[in-house]
Amino acid sequence: MKRKVLDFLQKEIQSNHIPGAVIYVSFQGECVLEEAIGNRVVFPNKEPMAINTVFDLASLTKLVATLPAILTLVEKGTLHLDDPVSFFLPEFGRYGKSTITIKQLLTHTSGLPAHREYFLENLTTEQILKRIYDEQLVAPIGEKVIYSDLGYITLYKLIESVTNECFQDYVKRELFDKLEMTETTFNPTFERSRYAATEYSEKLNDYKHGIVHDDNTESMGGISGHAGLFSTVRDLTNFTRMIENEGMFKKEQVLSKASIEVSRKNFTAFSNEYRGLGWILKSPTFSSCGDLFSASSYGHTGFTGTSIWFDPEIKLHVILLTNRVHFGRKDPILRLRPRLHNIIRSHF
Repeated sequence: MKRKVLDFLQKEIQSNHIPGAVIYVSFQGECVLEEAIGNRVVFPNKEPMAINTVFDLASLTKLVATLPAILTLVEKGTLHLDDPVSFFLPEFGRYGKSTITIKQLLTHTSGLPAHREYFLENLTTEQILKRIYDEQLVAPIGEKVIYSDLGYITLYKLIESVTNECFQDYVKRELFDKLEMTETTFNPTFERSRYAATEYSEKLNDYKHGIVHDDNTESMGGISGHAGLFSTVRDLTNFTRMIENEGMFKKEQVLSKASIEVSRKNFTAFSNEYRGLGWILKSPTFSSCGDLFSASSYGHTGFTGTSIWFDPEIKLHVILLTNRVHFGRKDPILRLRPRLHNIIRSHF
């Protein structure tokens, strides 16, 4: 399996689909593959990928930070999933949004638009939130899956509102510290040589190293609920181990088994795009976990080229970290992911 996976990734690197990758595969709780391949930087000069390379996780932020933070607050009795968002953020309730629930933001069924280019106006976090509060819905509440960054920006604010704490401080104490994720952070300050470079920035006159790739998150000062988190494969394995072990990490119950179970439930059976709380579930239509992962599989992807997928039927999970946006915003990663997962799953 190892040779086939690395040969496949090498071909993708030679085709300039990705600069390089860090791949991790766990089966039955044991690491069966952990490898760095290719380069973390190609332009202006090639620099090799390493196991400790720090990646911009992009939308994996939603699963590694925002969702677990919400689940901790559910467990504490601070909120419940069917609470209207407007109970905590009254301004959000404008223009027909008063009944949208936390669950609907988590499952992308709120009817909010997918994306807005707030960064073009250099809006601050508070200005962006005000724009979201003033948004009109583009679909009926609870009837359609529209993958919405706006919903997770709202969740970030909701978490700060109910905890009276900065989002990054709350997730560090409640999650990352408990999971020994010492290199997982917003606005990282590692030496430049640690980062997988992302896209070229005209503003910087350089490729981004440790500066968030997502434009709206950069406008928000690098911190949001939809993007902004940086991490390494070793840190992420602590997170995936906790998820796979029903919330347990090194004898500490970081999240309850009940929370983990409810997060993987299909809340969008009415759609061809199945969604748990945050998680993408394997769906009748395209799934980035490929063709061979079981029907109970779940995971998520990030725009920069990152992904995590679990197949609970055989206790398999795969972490793929790439910085494909170093080559710009073309999308060969969309074909790469399912084919890679097919190779891996065919061996178990």
